[in-house]
Amino acid sequence: MGGDWLFLCVANSARSQMAEGLARSLAPPGVAVHSAGSEPGTLNPYAVRAMAEIGIDLSAHVSKGLDAIALDRIGLVVTLCADEVCPVFPGDVRRLHWPFPDPAAVEGSDAEILAGFRAVRDQIRARLERELAPG
Repeated sequence: MGGDWLFLCVANSARSQMAEGLARSLAPPGVAVHSAGSEPGTLNPYAVRAMAEIGIDLSAHVSKGLDAIALDRIGLVVTLCADEVCPVFPGDVRRLHWPFPDPAAVEGSDAEILAGFRAVRDQIRARLERELAPG
């Protein structure tokens, strides 16, 4: 699979950010990993916390739109939207759709919200390892 990888959702605040962090450890040499959103928001602090638990630092990440990505370098786009309308990526690329629920929609205590982020993080990691890990 040629080209860089892009994980795309609406706000680029949780799912796509976690996927970017996880995929960086799995991508083949020479493949850059990015994330973006069609309506970028603010990086969700629960995403940062959930990823820090497994040794991945998202604290310097920011939510960004497609205009911040070198689109001509992208070879794979993974959309992560479930209930929302997923953004459309222009161009001839390999496309995958992994509909994960938005953990930012979880309500409750701090522990319950963090548990929602952990669950989605772990689902994304399993899917990455199954479908995109080299070998």
